[in-house]
Amino acid sequence: MNNYIQLLGKYNVPGPRYTSYPTVPYWNEETYNTSAWTSSVLKSTSDFGNELSLYIHLPYCESLCTFCGCNKRITKNHAVERPYIEGLLKEWELYLKLFDKRPVIKEIHLGGGTPTFFNPENLQILIEGLLKHAGRHFNSSFAFEANPVNTSEKHLQTLFDLGFDRLSLGIQDFDPKVQFMINRMQSFDLVKEVTDNAREIGYKSINYDVIYGLPFQTKDTIRSTFEKVMELNPDRIAYYSYAHVPWIKGTGQRRFSESDLPKEDEKRSFYDLGREMLMNSGYMEIGMDHFGRPGDELLDAVKSNSLHRNFMGYVPFVSKTLIGLGVSSISDSWYGFSQNIKDIDGYLESVNNNQLPLLKGHILGEEDLEIRQLILDIMCRFQAVLPGQLMNDQTISSQLQELENDGIIYLQGTDLFVTPLGRAFVRNVCMVFDLRLKRSKPEVQLFSMTV
Repeated sequence: MNNYIQLLGKYNVPGPRYTSYPTVPYWNEETYNTSAWTSSVLKSTSDFGNELSLYIHLPYCESLCTFCGCNKRITKNHAVERPYIEGLLKEWELYLKLFDKRPVIKEIHLGGGTPTFFNPENLQILIEGLLKHAGRHFNSSFAFEANPVNTSEKHLQTLFDLGFDRLSLGIQDFDPKVQFMINRMQSFDLVKEVTDNAREIGYKSINYDVIYGLPFQTKDTIRSTFEKVMELNPDRIAYYSYAHVPWIKGTGQRRFSESDLPKEDEKRSFYDLGREMLMNSGYMEIGMDHFGRPGDELLDAVKSNSLHRNFMGYVPFVSKTLIGLGVSSISDSWYGFSQNIKDIDGYLESVNNNQLPLLKGHILGEEDLEIRQLILDIMCRFQAVLPGQLMNDQTISSQLQELENDGIIYLQGTDLFVTPLGRAFVRNVCMVFDLRLKRSKPEVQLFSMTV
């Protein structure tokens, strides 16, 4: 334990979460433009087939959760729903014009913001519009994020009838004081009601998001939260670290200050406690920060070596073409990344003028693609085969030796394995191979802490 605490002090530094490589701050926009991006999409569908994943960003929320770092707009004016959905469908039409073949949708994920801000009728218009000129894969996975406060039984039934069978509920913490501080008040009974309704309707997977490192959390509040979580028995749990990045998102309308947040070693003890309770209750670890019960799709993906990580987090299959629709959404063609305009008015103006609402992006070169796969292997499988030129890099070799001496990894020739102890430091392992980060160290803090 003392060694673990020492390693926390040594390795808990600012670092990327590696939902992409290169990470967004290191995208090279000199080689990126609309033509380069659309060409990368066409190359992806030509090389890998016409199966697509869709991420839809629905940015509206009725109130501000002050822990949230997502792109959102706070309003109680629901007249914004229909124009935004019409904008999403116009953007989809622009992509449909690119494809040589009718696309087959393997995955849809509704994120936010708060997808259940939108009424069920408008969500039905959206999904039917997306599927009108596309096929649906026989083994598709449709999921949405939901706020228990405004997720009605009609939301659940409508989306289930449209093919959604996976639901992710933002729990964060069940302690009333913590909920008040982050402006996310939702009772255990309310969460239970939504969970029970979803199961009765037929949803086959329910995920809870829980966050550690929030203001006024203690080991007692963490223990109480997980006791309640396990009473409701979700199929999967994402146990995230609160990313405190006020230099990016500003202070918001917070009721707390930095002094109300747990110290870093205390914060990590919260994760360790939650992890122990989950493992003792039959959950199994999946990649980084995720846990599932036996039979969970992500656990099956671990066994079949098909676990993948992208801008939506961990997914159960490798999806080479991910199209992000909506304000600030990020798309991934495998050969390139592209992010949409971040403000809603600018986004709608662009699609209404029949232009893809692109803001910035990156076209991957050969080195990028090689390192991208390496980092994906480490994040998804905790092991990787190291290319010879990286092993011959003296700086990388020295850093790997230090990680091995600290018990975080072990090496067998060109094979790298992350140890059970090292899983807490997997982002640090990935940073060893982040050549773009090495070549241009940030002068200001860009990332949250790694542990």
